[in-house]
Amino acid sequence: MTNLLVASLLVTFFSSLVSASEITGSVVSVIDGDTIEVLHNDKAERIRLSGIDCPEKGQAYGKRAKQAASDLAFGKEVTLQTFGKDKYGRTIADVLLPDRTNVNHKLVKDGWCWWYRKYAPGNTVLEGLEKEAREARIGLWADPQPVPPWEYRRSRRTRNPMR
Repeated sequence: MTNLLVASLLVTFFSSLVSASEITGSVVSVIDGDTIEVLHNDKAERIRLSGIDCPEKGQAYGKRAKQAASDLAFGKEVTLQTFGKDKYGRTIADVLLPDRTNVNHKLVKDGWCWWYRKYAPGNTVLEGLEKEAREARIGLWADPQPVPPWEYRRSRRTRNPMR
């Protein structure tokens, strides 16, 4: 009986870790390609798109990634499938448009960002979408040697250690 109770509690605990909660709101700001603000409970909440990493603002393709995210989501009512918070306090989420298009997936599919392996290592959907975009040489993949944003950020920290 005790083993059954422990097993039941463990299943409940671990399933709560992987389940996402859903909230809805209007996209009121696009900070960059992978960060938006959604009006929720009369407050703008900063959202980090889950599983992707777009070029930084000062990096090649950064402005285009931001524009692509804006074209997709700005001013639209979206559903957020949330997965907790990141170290900066942003809500991590998949962003779904009214027609259920996944914005995270669409940005990877259209070649505006990388599948962020570090934070979504088993995401075979993002892996496949990135592979297709690379092979088609669309978006940032038209560049023969695009620099991943995590490498760009690391090089900036190395040059400017006080940042």
